[in-house]
Amino acid sequence: MRGLKLPLSQTQRVRLQRAFEKLQSLSAMANSDASVTVADTIPVNYEDAFLKGHGTTDLNGELVATVCGVVERVNKLVYVRSLRARYKPEVGDVVVGRVVEVAQKRWRLEINFSQDAVLMLSSMNMPDGIQRRRTALDELNMRSIFEENDIVCAEVRNFQHDGSLQLQARSQKYGKLEKGQLLIIDPYLVKKSKQHFHHLEEFGIGLILGRNGYIWIGEHVEARDSMVIDQAKSIEQSTVVEGINQAYTPLEMRQNICRIGNAIRVLTSLGFNVDLNLIMETVELSSSLKIDIHDMLGSEFHVLVAEMEAERRSLTTKRKR
Repeated sequence: MRGLKLPLSQTQRVRLQRAFEKLQSLSAMANSDASVTVADTIPVNYEDAFLKGHGTTDLNGELVATVCGVVERVNKLVYVRSLRARYKPEVGDVVVGRVVEVAQKRWRLEINFSQDAVLMLSSMNMPDGIQRRRTALDELNMRSIFEENDIVCAEVRNFQHDGSLQLQARSQKYGKLEKGQLLIIDPYLVKKSKQHFHHLEEFGIGLILGRNGYIWIGEHVEARDSMVIDQAKSIEQSTVVEGINQAYTPLEMRQNICRIGNAIRVLTSLGFNVDLNLIMETVELSSSLKIDIHDMLGSEFHVLVAEMEAERRSLTTKRKR
């Protein structure tokens, strides 16, 4: 609550404080040493051998945290995973990035890492969908695929010996993202899960939760093979000739994108982990209360979301008992 800068009334401040106290008590019941701040003592069994990891130090015979974060234990290793840090990539992570340079046989992407990531021309599907060797013509036509400032979804492939990060986009679900909105949040709020691509059928929207804290909300596009794409292009061209511009995003679609985006902004400012269920609950709360999209960023809705999450976690804890 200290870092939350909202023009709260006295009543709203008390309600928000109670919700955070309830959340804190529930978190303490689940894991007594989950979160630590600088100089907090980390409980360990000194009879068993353990290894001091990142974010810890030995002070007066006690293991003390040197950074704010979450205590992690891997076998005998005890370390603190710091919060609000830059993204730390892992192989297989789904990421969203922005193209910053078109170089020889590669694109460079900014993905909230300490250095730009590299997407090789040979590591992505070609527009024609045919698996083949890349030619000099393909290299000349790279800007027709991605150019500077394009938003691209890809997967972490590996690390090179020089520390650079390589991406790949060999699946139809990866590639250029259009007709949507990019949100940038702290990477630690996006937990690794089995599914980072979500189709919100109710709204016709595709949601990509990038592990690097880049979240894409846009019009859902089905992955199709090259023959279907060619047919769709011919239909679209004939439709444009008739005077209908298919590139236009309908008002209702844009409103849905903005509503989901504001729901994520509220969850982020409250410090909650961003996942599909919590996002949809927040969207449904705003819709059921008939709250306008721009009012979602106000103080009252922040308090309502905090109270909703405190109640949800309380019910979940009771069910486990």
